[in-house]
Amino acid sequence: QLQLVESGGGLVQPGGSLRLSCAASGFTLSYYAIGWFRQAPGKEREGVSCISSSGGSTNYADSVKGRFTITRDNTKNTVYLQMNSLKPEDTAVYYCARSRLCVTQFDYWGQGTQVTVSS
Repeated sequence: QLQLVESGGGLVQPGGSLRLSCAASGFTLSYYAIGWFRQAPGKEREGVSCISSSGGSTNYADSVKGRFTITRDNTKNTVYLQMNSLKPEDTAVYYCARSRLCVTQFDYWGQGTQVTVSS
């Protein structure tokens, strides 16, 4: 059964850090790029970051560049999003999704994990 399961969300104070995980099962993760997206209440979903299947290429939204880092461990079938210097505007539900390439359509999504940045 194909699955993407996000974890690691929670409540953190401004300036704090979280590491999100996206665990894949039911398919060969190393064949796919993985993207992280987020959606805040009342806002459209936005792309946060993406990593190529090999991990050799990454990209970031301007709003998170320099604060977030995406990595992957294909031996563990997991992609990570390290989030540092968190801001209240980072509050959202974060989703991971798979695609053949970061520029092609994402065809399968996880259920999301809530990140709340608040004092």
